[in-house]
Amino acid sequence: MSADTPATYVRKSGNELADLALELLAVETANPPGDTREIVELIERYLDPYSVEVDRFAVDPAKPNLVVRLPGERDESILYNGHTDTVPFDTEVWSYDPLGERVSDRVYGRGATDMKGPLAAMIFAITAFLETGATPATDLVFAFVSDEEVGGDAGLPALVDEGLLEADACVIGEPTCEEGRYSVTVADRGSIWFTFEARGESAHGSRPVLGENAIDRLYGAVQTLRKRFGTRKLDVSPELEPVIEESIEYYAPTMGSQAARDLFGFPSINLGTIEGGEAINSVPQSARAEIDIRLTAGIETSDVLSDIRSCVTDCEGVTITDVSWSVGTAETIDTPIVEAVASGAEAVTGGRIYRRSATGGGDAKRLRNAGIPTVDFAFGTDTVHAVDEYIPVDALVDNALVYVTLPEAFAREFDDDVR
Repeated sequence: MSADTPATYVRKSGNELADLALELLAVETANPPGDTREIVELIERYLDPYSVEVDRFAVDPAKPNLVVRLPGERDESILYNGHTDTVPFDTEVWSYDPLGERVSDRVYGRGATDMKGPLAAMIFAITAFLETGATPATDLVFAFVSDEEVGGDAGLPALVDEGLLEADACVIGEPTCEEGRYSVTVADRGSIWFTFEARGESAHGSRPVLGENAIDRLYGAVQTLRKRFGTRKLDVSPELEPVIEESIEYYAPTMGSQAARDLFGFPSINLGTIEGGEAINSVPQSARAEIDIRLTAGIETSDVLSDIRSCVTDCEGVTITDVSWSVGTAETIDTPIVEAVASGAEAVTGGRIYRRSATGGGDAKRLRNAGIPTVDFAFGTDTVHAVDEYIPVDALVDNALVYVTLPEAFAREFDDDVR
């Protein structure tokens, strides 16, 4: 047993941590199909020498999940969540091995930064406590889940639905940092996805006045939607305004300050797909488009959807189908898990950590809706889902440092919050 503290142990173990990340990367878990049996077996073997509780749970035998529990000094508990699947890749266009390759201080591979690298850091945090004999300040629960990249139900949703993930707070190892800018994600945005379907009347393309062009009707509905809703300022609650302001500062370097302000101040409307018509010389009889609307956390999507339906009644020949939606969720900036993760990251980087909203939404939304205060955090790169995805070895170590120091920081923040 090492005489080091968990943090000291991590600082000395960069090569071992990189090797673990490479082992995880060597197992292909592209989703689809998202088979995670082999990587789950690898993690089980890695943890087998240690006295730690490891349980496997699966609703789909090809997509198992692991829950690891490490008792702490207090009754409070922190959940660490990471997914084992990745997006697909094309080996032919990679310069490095997509199944893992270390070059100098970088580890390349599909999932290096999203999120087998942070996953390795979480696993290594477990071993750092066990190798040093240190007891974490709080109980720790680790959920290594499948099926995240396609939003499937076999991973985290299955564990939540079974009541297997009870915790006072959660950190998800999604990458939230880019070179020179660091952040913890404390909010996500709501969404409304739906299909516009337009009907018209066919005619010969040389006599369009004798028909009704379904594509024209469809695009008119899209333009009406943008005019009525895209310019409607959102009524964001005062408690979320600090999060929005930090989000604007974080995104301004990549999209411009005004565009970042508009992103959170107004609905964003994206025309994702559009199709219709049969031939260039025919007036189209039908057309359809899929629309993606995003709304800042706290906005009631059901109210917006009601307004959208009212709007469509003014668009002749157009109906709405295939509607799905979610409401954005958020933690306030002074929530204990937000402060604990941010302070730990600040100690590692020595720089500012933005408390920001994501532009989309993921597993954090499900956990917050289950009553678990949740943030996303991991050091990484802007190569998420890209060719030659990589993570620096230093980022692997820094992630593990934040994860091993989090229990003590959270315990302090929790006590301060209670007082």
